[in-house]
Amino acid sequence: MILADFQACTGIDNIAEAITLLELNNWDLVAAINGVIPQENGILQSQAASTAPTAPPSRAASSSPPSSSSSSSAFCPVLPSRQIVERQPRMLNFHVEYRTRSVEVVLEDASTVGDIKQILETELQVPVSKMQLKGWKSGDVSDSTVLRSLHLPKNNSLYVLTPDIAPSATTSQSSVQQESLNQNYLLIISHREAQREYSLNFPATRTIQEVKRNISDLTNIPVRHQQWDGWPASASDDSMTLASSGISFPCHHLSVCRRSSPATALEPTEECTDVHMVSDSEGDDFEDASEFGVDESEIFGMGSSSCRKSPMICCCLCLFFFFFFFFSSSVPENSENEGDALLHFTAEFSSRYGDCHPVFFIGSLEAASQEAFYGKARDRKLLAIYLHNDDSVLSNVFCSQMMCAESIVSYLSQNFITWAWDVTKEANKARLLTMCTRHFGSVVAQTIRTYKTDQFPLLLIVMGKRTSNEVLNVIQVQLSLDELMMRLMGAMEIFTAQQQEDIRDEDEREAREMVKREQDEAYRLSLEADRKKREAQEREEAEQVRQERIRKEQEEEREAIRLSLEQALPPEPNEEEGEPVSKLRIRTPSGEFLERRFLGSCKLQVLFDFVASKGYPSDEFKLLTTFPRRNITQLDPAWTLLEAKLFPQETLFLEAKE
Repeated sequence: MILADFQACTGIDNIAEAITLLELNNWDLVAAINGVIPQENGILQSQAASTAPTAPPSRAASSSPPSSSSSSSAFCPVLPSRQIVERQPRMLNFHVEYRTRSVEVVLEDASTVGDIKQILETELQVPVSKMQLKGWKSGDVSDSTVLRSLHLPKNNSLYVLTPDIAPSATTSQSSVQQESLNQNYLLIISHREAQREYSLNFPATRTIQEVKRNISDLTNIPVRHQQWDGWPASASDDSMTLASSGISFPCHHLSVCRRSSPATALEPTEECTDVHMVSDSEGDDFEDASEFGVDESEIFGMGSSSCRKSPMICCCLCLFFFFFFFFSSSVPENSENEGDALLHFTAEFSSRYGDCHPVFFIGSLEAASQEAFYGKARDRKLLAIYLHNDDSVLSNVFCSQMMCAESIVSYLSQNFITWAWDVTKEANKARLLTMCTRHFGSVVAQTIRTYKTDQFPLLLIVMGKRTSNEVLNVIQVQLSLDELMMRLMGAMEIFTAQQQEDIRDEDEREAREMVKREQDEAYRLSLEADRKKREAQEREEAEQVRQERIRKEQEEEREAIRLSLEQALPPEPNEEEGEPVSKLRIRTPSGEFLERRFLGSCKLQVLFDFVASKGYPSDEFKLLTTFPRRNITQLDPAWTLLEAKLFPQETLFLEAKE
């Protein structure tokens, strides 16, 4: 209400500028208006304000509650439409550290970063060209950047790096401290009421205020109700970075509990006649407003004896300060290759939260789906898609406490293929929606599109099915470690049931295919055996034909020889011719007898030719005498029958040779 009244009275549309002016005047509406609008415009004040002088705008915001004259019910004048609103310059305080030295710089918000460096050059004797000014919450800035465009708080902490200037021996310790700014601090925070310990990794540039906000999200203890033990005495300002707070490196132990608040904190005073009651849900949304320089008594309207209505702080106020806590995107916006983007994401994730984290699949979403869904049924896994958003204040808590917990890391590694993507940049988010539409359908992409920034990060559990992929669950970050594990185990149970069914189907299909392969193999072997049998039969028939041809040829040859021998035999002699004639009687193996007369002077060769002409060649049969047993075929064929003693008659027999 104060912010709305102030904008209505002054015509300042810029919320950041209006909040800054109200902070300078400790949220005193009348004082802030008088500081912006000249007095001759006639600011009407309440009776209590007219009796007390209006305090001029101060450079440093006071921590005391506003006086009773700062009533939100003050009347505001109607401003002319063309009135030029003048505002006083806003002064910013900078605490700059360089090695063992520190410098306080006070400048108007209209100044530039280069103006700060010019002052530091005079104080530190360091050339501007060799000076790097670090600690900006929005990342590195150029020398020409106007401080007003950075939307800085009143008090800021910066540090100077001079990598081109070698440190002296006396400043070596300070140089080591500066190097630690690029490292991570492990804060082991004990929640005494819940009796639990949280191990959180924070970069050295993180402020104490940001740590307390993360613990608020984790323990549900608002920052203004947190009571801490373990911070060093030098950590007196919540805007200090962890590197400059004096905590132990790399590990520091802290404890936190809920501070007991006064019983009358939410009760109206007796003098209050009209109090706007704030519900528990409303109070939770804005009870950390004191972190942004707003006094608690002003929020609930309990700071003065003349109680006014308790105002509601606009959501835009919280959102405005929330943007100071952005990280840089973990995935480059211009990365063309998804594998390179995932390598960058994994390296950035490890540098922020340590090496104990899920093994992210390096490759495209399509490759991760192939790895998870399209292997053998026994080897398939669920696909866990982690969607990170640096703009969400819950990202750090979820990553450090959930994703990096050993139980979650082990369970995801055994049962899931984990693929990650950063949707901080709109280009990366649009790219993700395109991939999801292609692989999972437009419904999944539309579901992701409906989630707001503060609802990230998300963990999508995807299961592959026969025809399509199905998103089993969308896990948001408002869970405890046990609840997250239960959600993962629940998804795993559904997947296991489906996997068992797929395994049965696959086994049955493989059994059918095995039977078919065995039948095909048996049929092939049968065909092969038939072919070999047919070939053997064909060879046997061919051999028989060949042998028959050879036999016929041999028979023909023998017959030709027999005929030739028969024709060459001399005529059988007659006994009356007067020459000695030998009468021979030859018994064949079949029992028949061959009889013929030969001249006593005939050669044994004529006898052999006669026997061969009858079908008993001498190379196959031998001619023997009866008694004494002699082998005539072994005698010299040139001998005569007389010389062979086959005269005047002899009985011989034929015997086949072995």
